[in-house]
Amino acid sequence: MCTSLTTCEWKKVFYEKMEVAKPADSWEFIIDPNLKPSELAPGWKQYLEQHASGRFHCSWCWHTWQSPHVVILFHMHLDRAQRAGSVRMRVFKQLCYECGAARLDEWSMLEENIESLVDNLITSLRDQCYGERGGQYRIHVASRQDNRRHRGEFCEACQEGIVHWKPSEKLLEEDATFSGASKPRAQEGSGYSFFSLRWGLFWASLCLLIVYLQFSFRSSTFL
Repeated sequence: MCTSLTTCEWKKVFYEKMEVAKPADSWEFIIDPNLKPSELAPGWKQYLEQHASGRFHCSWCWHTWQSPHVVILFHMHLDRAQRAGSVRMRVFKQLCYECGAARLDEWSMLEENIESLVDNLITSLRDQCYGERGGQYRIHVASRQDNRRHRGEFCEACQEGIVHWKPSEKLLEEDATFSGASKPRAQEGSGYSFFSLRWGLFWASLCLLIVYLQFSFRSSTFL
């Protein structure tokens, strides 16, 4: 039984896509809020989606916010003999930074986001459980750009030690370093082209001058 509309949508999309990808096998999809990263039972595999886009709702102050830094953890297992598999999923939640309520509130995602995330999950599942290489992951693009700095103190994934984002200060430092390093190279390159052109014109003029003098000398000799 689905506990929320989002959970029902995840299961619906997953079952539909797995019916196409592996129609001979039976798969179950379970929401497990107690799932831990890298704590795997024998035979289980892990896939971590680190930059999903989701919307959170605070049940205390009714504040709603969107984040492009949602982390989703999947554990997967395939019993080849029984032709049956299981996927467990945990979405790491976020605290409300408006009211400071000390509880992790519910999340939701748009349908098109769930579609691309399930595609990535199935790509990882086919790779790790079936040994089918060559699948391509879909780059997940947030439905609405959010330029605010990710606040790790409010993020459940950050609190559990999952590094899935870079502080804006670090990004600015990297951009400044890159820009500073690329500018002198560009100047050096343009200077090299400029001087090469000058030297080329100089040598061309010199050759023309020599030809002209030789022609003038021969003409005066014949006269």
